[in-house]
Amino acid sequence: MGALDPVGSWPVGAAAAAVVGPDGTVLETYGDQDKVFPLASVTKPLVALSVLVAVEEGALGLDDPAGPEGSTVRHLLAHASGLAPDKDLVVAKPGTRRIYSNAGFDLLGDHLAAVTGLGCADYLHQALAEPLGLTGTALVGPPHAGGESTVGDLALVTAELVRPGRLLHPSTVAALATVQFPGLSGVVPGYGRQQDNDWGLGLEIRDAKSPHWTGRGNHPSTYGHFGRSGTFLWVDPVARVGLVVLTDTEFEQWAKDAWPPLADAVLRAYGSGQNDR
Repeated sequence: MGALDPVGSWPVGAAAAAVVGPDGTVLETYGDQDKVFPLASVTKPLVALSVLVAVEEGALGLDDPAGPEGSTVRHLLAHASGLAPDKDLVVAKPGTRRIYSNAGFDLLGDHLAAVTGLGCADYLHQALAEPLGLTGTALVGPPHAGGESTVGDLALVTAELVRPGRLLHPSTVAALATVQFPGLSGVVPGYGRQQDNDWGLGLEIRDAKSPHWTGRGNHPSTYGHFGRSGTFLWVDPVARVGLVVLTDTEFEQWAKDAWPPLADAVLRAYGSGQNDR
């Protein structure tokens, strides 16, 4: 029996999943690895990785001004720019609140286009999809939620996070997984207010958040993202395991019930038990 077998009993129309191991290889799969799913907010990590490629290329800097006055690329990536969730409206001073902002990621996409001379979708294709060999991944809508991809492609992205080097320098991935602007409170969509709503550069960091969409066994340093379309990916850097799940069914209570036990099953099977708590 595989750790991913429970996915077959989920109340969804279609689903696919993959576990990525310490050396970047896929350890177990479920479903059609080449089926294209809408990513919803799992688009954000792909845009963030594209931005970090641009940083390494010298096209922009994390502390370059971007977004509202006083905000930077780093603020936008870490949902700390002070922008409202879904409109280009400043509701807080940059660096003072963790406001999960779709509007901020759309501005980030505009900034990336301005400094590279390529539309965000084209830059993502050239900077991310081509180097990693992603054949089913594209940005077909806004940067905050307009991506589509396959589990096979996202397993390659996850492998780069678990074992960086093909796309980004390991130090860049380490920065991505480091809390930016520590101590900010805010709301995790679907899970309510968290006193320490920690984020890295475009990905959420688990830390001590409760309730949460990852498992009880996930190390606090686990980072990832989930989407309203019933999608997620996470990487546990202590267990050195990653999990990708895509479905065609909107995030609701079924996901809150199903995702944490699946995470724990994967960690029991492939994480050598070091995260059992």
